Amino acid sequence: MEEDGSAPPDYETTFDACPRYEFYANSAPPGRRKVRPSLDMLRNAEPVRHEGSSHDSSTKDGEDKDVEADEEPETEPVRFGWVTGVMIRCMLNIWGVILYLRLPWITAQAGIGLTWLIIIMSSIVTSITGLSISAISTNGKVKAGGTYFLISRSLGPELGGSIGLLFSFANAVAVAMHVVGFSETVKDLLVETDSIMSDPVNDIRIVGVITVTGLMGIALAGMEWEAKAQVVFFFVIMVSFVNYFVGTLIPASPERMAKGYFSYRGDIFLENIGPEWRGETGSFFGMFSIFFPSATGILAGANISGDLKDPAVAIPQGTLMAIFLTTLTYLAIAATIGSCVIRDATGSINDTLGAGNFTGGECAGLGCNYGWNFTECTLAGTCEYGLANDYQTMSMVSAFSPLITAGIFAATLSSALACLVSAPKVFQCLCQDNLYPLIGFFAKGYGKNQEPLRAYALTFILAVAFILIAELNTIAPIISNFFLCSYALINFSCFHATITKSPGWRPSFRYFSKWTALFGAIISVVIMFLLNWWSALIVVGIIFVSLAYVTYKKPGEAEVNWGSSVQAGSYQMALSHAMSLSDVEDHVKNFRPQCLVLSGPPNFRPALVDFVAAFTKTVSLMICGNVAEVSPHDSSCAENYSEQLRWLNARKIRSFYNFITTGNLRAGATSLMQVSGLGRLKPNTVVLGYKHNWQTDSPQNMENYVGIIHDCFDLSVGVCVLRMRDGLDVSRTVKAQVNMGFEDTEGAIGRERQRRETFKVVGSDTYLETYFQGNQKKKNIDIYWLFDDGGLTLLIPYLLTRRKRWSRCRVRVFLSSQIANAEEHREEIQSLLNKFRLGFNEVVVLPEIMWRPEETRSVPVDKPYPLVLHTFLQKQFHGSKYFCDIRFLTKCGF
Repeated sequence: MEEDGSAPPDYETTFDACPRYEFYANSAPPGRRKVRPSLDMLRNAEPVRHEGSSHDSSTKDGEDKDVEADEEPETEPVRFGWVTGVMIRCMLNIWGVILYLRLPWITAQAGIGLTWLIIIMSSIVTSITGLSISAISTNGKVKAGGTYFLISRSLGPELGGSIGLLFSFANAVAVAMHVVGFSETVKDLLVETDSIMSDPVNDIRIVGVITVTGLMGIALAGMEWEAKAQVVFFFVIMVSFVNYFVGTLIPASPERMAKGYFSYRGDIFLENIGPEWRGETGSFFGMFSIFFPSATGILAGANISGDLKDPAVAIPQGTLMAIFLTTLTYLAIAATIGSCVIRDATGSINDTLGAGNFTGGECAGLGCNYGWNFTECTLAGTCEYGLANDYQTMSMVSAFSPLITAGIFAATLSSALACLVSAPKVFQCLCQDNLYPLIGFFAKGYGKNQEPLRAYALTFILAVAFILIAELNTIAPIISNFFLCSYALINFSCFHATITKSPGWRPSFRYFSKWTALFGAIISVVIMFLLNWWSALIVVGIIFVSLAYVTYKKPGEAEVNWGSSVQAGSYQMALSHAMSLSDVEDHVKNFRPQCLVLSGPPNFRPALVDFVAAFTKTVSLMICGNVAEVSPHDSSCAENYSEQLRWLNARKIRSFYNFITTGNLRAGATSLMQVSGLGRLKPNTVVLGYKHNWQTDSPQNMENYVGIIHDCFDLSVGVCVLRMRDGLDVSRTVKAQVNMGFEDTEGAIGRERQRRETFKVVGSDTYLETYFQGNQKKKNIDIYWLFDDGGLTLLIPYLLTRRKRWSRCRVRVFLSSQIANAEEHREEIQSLLNKFRLGFNEVVVLPEIMWRPEETRSVPVDKPYPLVLHTFLQKQFHGSKYFCDIRFLTKCGF
């Protein structure tokens, strides 16, 4: 350092920037100019020295500061912490309509004991799911999309897209469920005040539509207003709870006794501890299906993950705390109300044992012990009050009933508002990923929080449609299976990510187990079918259909790659199976032509690639090999690698692509033969094109071409040569001008600055059709089985005929023989083919093949073309050292 603290002019600041999260997230923060340099920039950058570098750098930094200072800061969107953003939101969503309007009724049906079991079972499922959510949400950055984002980035777009659709729909239906619960309470108030607008059912519909419209207005006002409304609702619910528990301690008045309330009594507790099923839904799982939607609010906080300050901290803390507190609340209310209220009561203060309407007969019911006669309605099943009949029992028990009504309003409206916000945000994230057609319209966001206004409109329409059902007990079971399916996939995501042992799975939340996650997934599926088997089948069917669509179509403008655990599992499975194949010995029954295609860039010789793909697809290994005769330091081949893979994928060719840079074609081809593949998955057959320019090409190139065939034999690899009339290479050379003005300034460092003209070789496009892509119809496949090669000459045509395009072709087998024993040889070959079970029935003997070539002998024009080629090659190589190998080459029949 200099005395003034500046760096000496000999030293330059490094091209590399300090590590930042943005470098690894592939996104640069706004207003920042530093980018992570490429390896090529660091290796090939030319040192630049400036005089007074300290001054220059300080001036540059000052200019950058001025530029950054001139830029107006963007408005920060609203962000929430774990209390207001997750815990309160989850608690409000769990304390929904079921708590106030159905928990007393469920307690009457199932009894206190089974009601506690239902609550605990639901809590176990939600707690395990909460642990899985916590693990997934702490494994990397969590963005908007909530449950869909967590599942899709863990299990991949196939299952993620399915659950995104289901979960968005379930939340939209949940809006209707909570609004109908609110409307039922308003309807009861209208009945008490004799202010019915139409009839009870239509009043629920009218009030429901008006309510959901008002909630839509709050949601559209923005997340800040929605959060303030949730805090107000939370305060009202807490006051209603205090009011209820105080009311259970107040001695019963005659009016409350007539409705079944007698304060805490041991015999009432014992009477209500067991079940008493009534009605069509009177069963354990019937009650469970009605109660379970109340436990589904655990995802309310995760669903607004894009609006949280730190989702990795807020989601685990808020979700688990909400589950714990709400479970205690449900258990306490079920126990207290079951200890204070009997199941049946008339509500009339005249129904006492001393009243004139009591004739002194036998009194039935627990009310008889306290001087009340509810016998007539108990036996007839016409009682209007009591746990089993009155949905407003909590209001009757409380110290001040209007506060319970206010609590019902707060609980139902807050839950409806949370679902109304969750559904559009989850659906918006799904639409932005563009996994399904015709949904991109709903992806657009508005304002600083990117509010999904279009998705809000869709959610509103769905909610209104289900509000018109106007029956809470009908709506609640509909959404149970949707939420259970979500829970099953969340737990399975956590389990799958753990067992695949992916290095990317390292959540900071450690309090989970893969086995508890698996148990949560299994129990969620079991409960789905126990609740409603046909509804569960519909949900599973929707998932499979959407999964199959995404798997087959792979829609979206860009390739979807989120580093999911499915990819990690595929890698682990492939590695395990490849290792297990190493111990398997070769057998003729399991032989498959595993082809190394010397195609160069695959799009240069599409016919060669299409032909090999015709008999290797879904059957055996195919590798397209490219020997690039360039310098190893030239990165053009590496840059072209992804382009060639995209070409193969777009053409639906299942092949690997491998290239090697060398200065010699033969050495490169030999290297590809030796190093391509993995274990037993390595090429045993080399496929190359016929050298059309053998007459005009240099002797060295001809030597290399024939030498490649020799090397194949030396490495015990079969050889196939494809010859077509118009050749195979469709590439063309064009002259391209590189305009450095369009290149990034820093990215151009290290490139050959003097280069201004380049020659770019262009191959075929994706849509270029070749002969082997069309339907072959009723044509002939001729096999010239001239010498025994172990059956490869027969196996390839057989594999071709297994494809639909080639299935109608007729296969003819030609062989060489002396005229004297031609028929005997034909019968022997026919018998051999029958033993091979290939289905080749036409055998033709060609005795002319055995004739020695002569200068004066002309080849009959009616003989097949390969015979001409064979005779020609015999002339060219007769007496040479290549004769035996060339015979093998020609007998392949290509």
